[in-house]
Amino acid sequence: MSQRNAILLGFISLKFVLQYFLIIPDYDLQRDEYLHLDQANHLAWGYLSVPPVTSWVALLIKALGNSVFWIRFFPALFGALTILVVWKTVEALQGSLFACILAATCATFSVLLRLNQLFQPNSMDVLCWTTLYFLLIKYIGTKNIKWLYAFAVVFAVGFLNKYNIAFLLFGLLPAVLLTDQRKLLVNRHVFLALLTGLLLISPNLLWQYQNGFPVIHHMKLLAETQLVHVNRADFLKEQLLFFLGSLPVIFVALYALLSYRPLMEYRLFFWAFVFTVAAFIFFRAKGYYAIGLYPVYLAFGAVFITAKVHSKWLRGAFAALPVIVFIPMLGVVFPNKTPEEIAANPARYQKLGMLRWEDGKDHQLPQDFADMLGWKELASKVDAVYARLPEPGNTLILCDNYGQAGAINYYSKQNITAVTFNADYINWFDLSKKYKHLIRVKEYSEKELEMEETRPLFATGYVADSITNRLAREFGTTIFLFQNAKVNVNARIASEIREDRW
Repeated sequence: MSQRNAILLGFISLKFVLQYFLIIPDYDLQRDEYLHLDQANHLAWGYLSVPPVTSWVALLIKALGNSVFWIRFFPALFGALTILVVWKTVEALQGSLFACILAATCATFSVLLRLNQLFQPNSMDVLCWTTLYFLLIKYIGTKNIKWLYAFAVVFAVGFLNKYNIAFLLFGLLPAVLLTDQRKLLVNRHVFLALLTGLLLISPNLLWQYQNGFPVIHHMKLLAETQLVHVNRADFLKEQLLFFLGSLPVIFVALYALLSYRPLMEYRLFFWAFVFTVAAFIFFRAKGYYAIGLYPVYLAFGAVFITAKVHSKWLRGAFAALPVIVFIPMLGVVFPNKTPEEIAANPARYQKLGMLRWEDGKDHQLPQDFADMLGWKELASKVDAVYARLPEPGNTLILCDNYGQAGAINYYSKQNITAVTFNADYINWFDLSKKYKHLIRVKEYSEKELEMEETRPLFATGYVADSITNRLAREFGTTIFLFQNAKVNVNARIASEIREDRW
């Protein structure tokens, strides 16, 4: 094995080690992960919240045993592949071995370590952004049309993974128009490649059409409930934190794209950066939506630094800074301290704005951390309630949100299936069963009227249990048990599905 390949393998190995090391067993999975894992049981060309690629990966995880090891493995794999693509981008730009090492170091010790811990579409999204930029660089450098078609295929995969990839095109199109690369617009292979990409994503577009374009409803709901709390100034601050130790390399990259002759043919990447960030700001996007934008600029910056900086000490400083910055962040941005430790020492987290949730308020734990607590407790307590029933087979387990339903389905030892009128679960009710009993999982903030509204529909009903972990986002979530229905539960479910509410 060559020295170059041995070093690359070392970075990839380090990536996997860090991803498993930086999270402790005190935490469960995060609420979004349960939904994505459950999608493996309901394969389709689309879902209310995401396109289908994540469900395909979930199906593979299920085939491998559905263990936490494999759930953690695939985000780590996508992160490792991102490092690989950054490395190959440096090589495509004729960068030296040191440039490869510098870019890989910057990519490794960055926000990707946090992003690649969770089984969500985000890790694949960043990989696709990075790969698309790499393929465009390869085409510009070689004029080989195969890279255009490869671009179309990867864009299709990215689109079928997360619609966020559309922002990449929002940034690229005006950038192409402003530079000499506008000649791409008269290249027939560009349009044939676009047609190829359109054909590949057409099953999802057809699914969207057949289901009334739920992505529009989802984005509207997201804008009303979450993005409305996004402060544009906070968005810009978050961009500085994502690759904090690598900011000099990124700034150098932007400078080099305007002034360094060997990189002048890639000038469109400077404008792509400007227009993409502008689009994110305009649409009040969450900060992490833009993470995929940055890895390619690590490659540009590393190539320029290697060519223009001859001092070994200064080169070493560029490579060491991401690691130096990472060390103090090690105990803050990762779930590697117990929830109790974080709650008792919140100052560092508050200073970084990590305690602010999507509701715009500060809480005891970072939202992602609080979203990784209480789920095993919930599933265990629902199992216990279910086991007490004389006829458990005709019991509906109805939850308030997808995290509750997905966690119960993942951890349950009773082989039960929970549902909710929230997210994709609204399409997953099994109305072939005749329901007689109801286990109702109700969020704490909405539990007060449950007995008053639901109890008259059943012969008996009472509070069976609740989540007692005070640091969990689901703290206080209550489990109600209602037995022997006086009404046709199935008819009411069908009616509520049509109205999209319970």
